[in-house]
Amino acid sequence: MASDLSSFLKDELSNTLEQLLSKSVSIDSVSSLESPLEETQCIEVLVKFEFADISLNWNFYIPTLTATKFEFFMLGGMGDLKEHVDDEIVDAVNEIISNVCGSLCTAVNAQGFPDISSIKSEVTNASIKNCKEMETPANTYIFDLSLDGEKLPVNIAFDSISLPYLSEITGVGETLQSISPSVNTTPNVISSNIPPTSQMGVSSLLSEDASQNLQLLFDIKLKLSVRLGTKNFLLKDILRWDIGEIIELEQMVNEPLDILVNGVKIGEGEAVIVEGKFGLKVKSIGNDSTKLNQIGF
Repeated sequence: MASDLSSFLKDELSNTLEQLLSKSVSIDSVSSLESPLEETQCIEVLVKFEFADISLNWNFYIPTLTATKFEFFMLGGMGDLKEHVDDEIVDAVNEIISNVCGSLCTAVNAQGFPDISSIKSEVTNASIKNCKEMETPANTYIFDLSLDGEKLPVNIAFDSISLPYLSEITGVGETLQSISPSVNTTPNVISSNIPPTSQMGVSSLLSEDASQNLQLLFDIKLKLSVRLGTKNFLLKDILRWDIGEIIELEQMVNEPLDILVNGVKIGEGEAVIVEGKFGLKVKSIGNDSTKLNQIGF
């Protein structure tokens, strides 16, 4: 069974947009696109992911309204909102998608998945497309974003190789898991030498006896970090930095800090001082099952 990247994709899509646009972003729903794109124009961004000897190809289709909003807020919401996409908007969308995919790779690499390691992404092309003249690719999904309460769709088409790695979204993994248990596809000589519990995933163990089997994970070491803030800079600006340089971040001083476990956000908190050392006071965090799912268990 391939590792599922669905939750990481949704988290990094919303988190990265929040950081770049300085607006509250959430994903209300993800659904399969059954009809052609309705927009006249859209921006197509092609992204290649590579790990081991596997390549995944994703096509992002950003509708005009979504693209113009992205550029408008990325520039601080100054000036007039454009009605049509242009080269400047293409550049802004290209940077946003590049950051989303880069953050996704960082989060996934932090998990130590056995089948996905050192994954990297590359934007291979970004261009304006006439949606009415193009055929919508198969396996296209609509990510319905809520940007400060406004509904903005982002469409992503996944190639067939990607589908098992996005089973929560595509359902491909669920189909594989639904094979009747009476069909034994593992040779007896192998299954007879493996204890039953070692053939089961952590999720299966937890579903049988959560309180007891959760203790099996208690000695696993995870890296906790706190994200003070982020901001994108041009390479030429970074090269000019020297000792004493003050770097302004996008996060306001009164905003909560992101709590990360193995690079994945699980909650928010505020900085405190504990006996002369920095500490963190948790302000919001998910329940046990939510936290386990977020960090890949």
